[in-house]
Amino acid sequence: MTARAVRSARRKDAPAGPGYKWVALSNTTLGVLIATMDASIVIISLPAIFRGIGLDPLAPGNIGYLLWMILGYLLVSAVLVVVLGRLGDMYGRVRIYNLGFLIFACASVALSLDPFRAGAGALWLILWRIVQAFGGSMLTANSAAILTDAFPARQRGMALGVNQITALAGQFLGLLAGGLLAAVDWRAVFWVSVPISITGTIWSYLSLRETSAGHPGRIDWLGNITFAAGAGILLAAITYGIQPYGSHATGWQNPWVLGGLIGGAVLLLLFCYVESRVADPMFALALFKVRAFAAGNLAALLTAIARGGLQFMLIIWLQGIWLPLHGYAFEDTPLWAGIFMLPLTLGFLIAGPLSGYLSDRFGARMFSTTGLLVVAVSFLGLLTLPVNFDYGLFAALLLLNGLGQGMFSAPNTSSIMGSVPPEYRGVASGMRSTFQNSGTALSIGVFFSLMVSGLASSLPKALSSGLQTHGVPAGAAEHAASLPPVSTLFATFLGNNPIEHLLASDGVLTHLSAAQRATLTGHTFFPHLVSGPFHHGLAVVFSVAAGMALVSAVASALRGGHRPTHDSPSQDRPPAGADPSETTRRRHNAPSQ
Repeated sequence: MTARAVRSARRKDAPAGPGYKWVALSNTTLGVLIATMDASIVIISLPAIFRGIGLDPLAPGNIGYLLWMILGYLLVSAVLVVVLGRLGDMYGRVRIYNLGFLIFACASVALSLDPFRAGAGALWLILWRIVQAFGGSMLTANSAAILTDAFPARQRGMALGVNQITALAGQFLGLLAGGLLAAVDWRAVFWVSVPISITGTIWSYLSLRETSAGHPGRIDWLGNITFAAGAGILLAAITYGIQPYGSHATGWQNPWVLGGLIGGAVLLLLFCYVESRVADPMFALALFKVRAFAAGNLAALLTAIARGGLQFMLIIWLQGIWLPLHGYAFEDTPLWAGIFMLPLTLGFLIAGPLSGYLSDRFGARMFSTTGLLVVAVSFLGLLTLPVNFDYGLFAALLLLNGLGQGMFSAPNTSSIMGSVPPEYRGVASGMRSTFQNSGTALSIGVFFSLMVSGLASSLPKALSSGLQTHGVPAGAAEHAASLPPVSTLFATFLGNNPIEHLLASDGVLTHLSAAQRATLTGHTFFPHLVSGPFHHGLAVVFSVAAGMALVSAVASALRGGHRPTHDSPSQDRPPAGADPSETTRRRHNAPSQ
């Protein structure tokens, strides 16, 4: 062996020094930030991206490209994180994490160099977004486990709080960054990831080290296949349920969607059966016997659904109604929507690390439960606002929501990760990320469907009469009003004037007077027209979200008084085939919660 190889081996096997935990925290924070930012950065920048490749995302047949650009990343993240967390337990968490950074960097380069246009260009972006999500899942699935290994129990809540709040803040910072970069160049949306991911890759390979031994085992192929297929089919069916089917505003009557829902659910039930029978399961179902783990993940799932609904509804509310009413051009609304939502991110950044630090001393239940109650109150407050609200009160409610989610997320993550034995931290981190990412994907299907159903009952009549009042022929007005409400909703989501989009393709606008054209395509016609139906939909969405927050608060309160304890090396590894919940019970010298 060469002298260089000996030095390298010694450096790799050397125990981590007292400062290593801060290196691990800073690197995993960077990894989680870039992974979660890229999950949302394209949402705001989609108009610029599709203009750049010469494709109208709202044209018939192109809505699928739009949905998969948004949801492809989320679906992969939801399906693969638990598998990659399990691989981290088996082959080394740092090894899988480092490989994730490398894959993410390569995908970022490929995205920024899209050589095609139109449909081929969209497919290139979708496929490389899926590869990028694979690398991002490696980062998020193992980051919490790396931190749990690196930090002592008395500081774990603070470290995981920083990590978790970074993940949540990244989703909203991505909206702001997407708006700013898309104004420069659509490729800049992907360029920004390149230097960060390359730097993170080099840094992680040089600085991170395995602080816990891997636990080799057999790969649970049947479990992997049934879970990936079941979750993927189920979430894809929910995605297509948003799109219209025949004369229906949504696709829930589509036999393929119904078949996907049923087939996905059956495969997931089969997955649960398989996992209860195999020797080395990818999904440690026995962890759900630990009350803190089960209650924390249930609360995280429901909160993620409510948070996703809030994010998308706020974007539509701001871009489609409030900002145009206040003089902003539709094409400028994506950027300003991200800016006006900053109080939400600020609340995360204030409450997350602080509540994580305090939960190390006083336990997670009080902070998590109180935070969810604050979130519920903020949703109820949003219910009382008129469509054309006063921004000061709106910003205060967003700040309150962010503070509540920050109070909940950091202690909840610490409670989940501290409730399992060390050798299960990788799979526990993956399971936690699966629930969170699945909640975000589910929220799109749930809340978009609620909103589309509400608009479908009242928007067509209001749209037809409003267009005819301003000179649009009855036939053209009826045709525009008969188009699926999801197209109108996506138009506002993409910063397009929905009326201009509905009428321009038929050449109707060219036959109207200049005054009529100015009125129909101005800032106020569509917002005033849609404000009533939209507010009704908002009331339903925020009521459901408030209910989910309250149920999450109950689940959080039932987690028990679990407090992470100092790890005992002698108890780190259970006997082969041991029940992880039994190991946890023995480690805490108390009945499992």
